[in-house]
Amino acid sequence: MTAHDRQAAAGSDSEAWRELTADYEKARARPDSLDRLVEWPAQRELLGEVAGRSILDLGCGNGGKLAELVRDGAVASAGVDIGGKFITSPPADAELIHGDLSDPESLPELSGRTFDRILFLQSFGYAKDPVHTLRAARAMLNPDGFILLTRTQPIRYAVERAEQNGTTLGEEYFSAADYTYRTGWNEHIALTKRTFTMSDLLNVFSAAGLWIETAVEPRLSEEAALRYPHKQAWMNKYLGILIFKLRPQVSSPVPGQPSGTGR
Repeated sequence: MTAHDRQAAAGSDSEAWRELTADYEKARARPDSLDRLVEWPAQRELLGEVAGRSILDLGCGNGGKLAELVRDGAVASAGVDIGGKFITSPPADAELIHGDLSDPESLPELSGRTFDRILFLQSFGYAKDPVHTLRAARAMLNPDGFILLTRTQPIRYAVERAEQNGTTLGEEYFSAADYTYRTGWNEHIALTKRTFTMSDLLNVFSAAGLWIETAVEPRLSEEAALRYPHKQAWMNKYLGILIFKLRPQVSSPVPGQPSGTGR
């Protein structure tokens, strides 16, 4: 896909998300939502204690998750989303910004600000230039800060596209074509995401000057699997998500010089 095509797709997704935000939040609120059962609990565990920490949520949806973190003690926090349909009464320390996550450094509301935690919760696939976006986020981290990035398991899209196109898993896993699909939240609206292989993801992180401190592949608990067997069947087939805790790389020490942070 060319740069012009990516800009056009970004504009299309902007319109799509304006329509989809309410549908997504409605789906997320269901008792059998995988976000409620798997993703958000695992993300919260990796985030650790948020009291006194500043958080930037890039691709924050309606801002509900950021608001929850602020109510749990996070401070001076911000969320950015291209849809712009936010909750009506966010906490005072949760600033919600209508904008594109691809260029966070260009948003005037974020100018000169730094954060203890930066989140990409299933939003990273919409970045126009993934390396640029991660480098910009890295530059906005406070010392000892980290990025929490959730990404759909690459195998999921490969399986879905193989089913859709009548091809093989390997063909679709290694396909460089962006993936346009209709979500389960609203079958009338299509989204386009860049797909990644595992090596793509690792190379993007490295090129952005980040290393993986922790990687998690959360699963349904035994209780949830028994309660919602249809969700376990889906997870067995599509595997779910990956969560990465990313930190800035530390430069290799040079004899006679102090080591730095590689920023």
